[in-house]
Amino acid sequence: MSDGNFNTALLPHTPYASGLKTGRMQMRNRALSAIRQIIDRHFPTLTPEERENIEEEFRQAIR
Repeated sequence: MSDGNFNTALLPHTPYASGLKTGRMQMRNRALSAIRQIIDRHFPTLTPEERENIEEEFRQAIR
């Protein structure tokens, strides 16, 4: 007798969720790479710790 819940393991496999996660990670990595390039180009005098603080703030913003 069913209680209204079903086992998702019985559903057919679809690659949609996996592809979606992969795409999100690729875009996140591209964004982080882009912010690093922009920082290097426009703010060459930043100290390493200032640069890391900016990158961390950006990481938090894109979550």
